[in-house]
Amino acid sequence: MPIQPTNKSPLDLNPDITIGVTFPLMDDGQFAPSHTVKEQVKTNILSVLLTEPGERLFLPDFGVGLKGLLFENITDTQGLRDRIEDQLDEYVPEIQVVDLDLSFDRDKATLSVKLTYAIQFENQMDSIQVNIAGSADGVDIYKSIGGF
Repeated sequence: MPIQPTNKSPLDLNPDITIGVTFPLMDDGQFAPSHTVKEQVKTNILSVLLTEPGERLFLPDFGVGLKGLLFENITDTQGLRDRIEDQLDEYVPEIQVVDLDLSFDRDKATLSVKLTYAIQFENQMDSIQVNIAGSADGVDIYKSIGGF
C-alpha cells in the first residue's frame, strides 16, 4: 500500500508559534490562540460566513451575513451559494471549496450551511457546519475535527 505524502505548512512546525486567534474570540476572558493553519482557516471561514456586509471597517464588501438572511424569504439558493463561494475565494484564498450544502427550514427558522473544503498546500479535506437558528441561542457551530 503506497504512503500518501502530505505537505505541512512551515507555520505548523513550531507548536510554540501562535498564528492567530480562534472563534469565538473570548474564552474565559482570554483570547484562544490558534497554533495550526487548519485551526486558523476554520476561524477565517467562520468570520466570512458570520460577518454582515458593512460590519467590518474599511472592508464594506467583507462577509456573507448569514444571520441577516435568517428571516428573509430565501428562494434563490444559487445566489447565496455564489455569494459564499465568491467571498471565500476573495478572503480565504488558501482553500478550495469541494462541496457546499445549503438547507433552510422555514417552519423552525433555521439555516444550515455545510462546507467541505481542501487546504491547497495540504493533501487534506475538512468540513465545517454552521447552523443559524431564530432563537435566543442564535448561532450553532459544528466543526469537524481532523476531517472526515
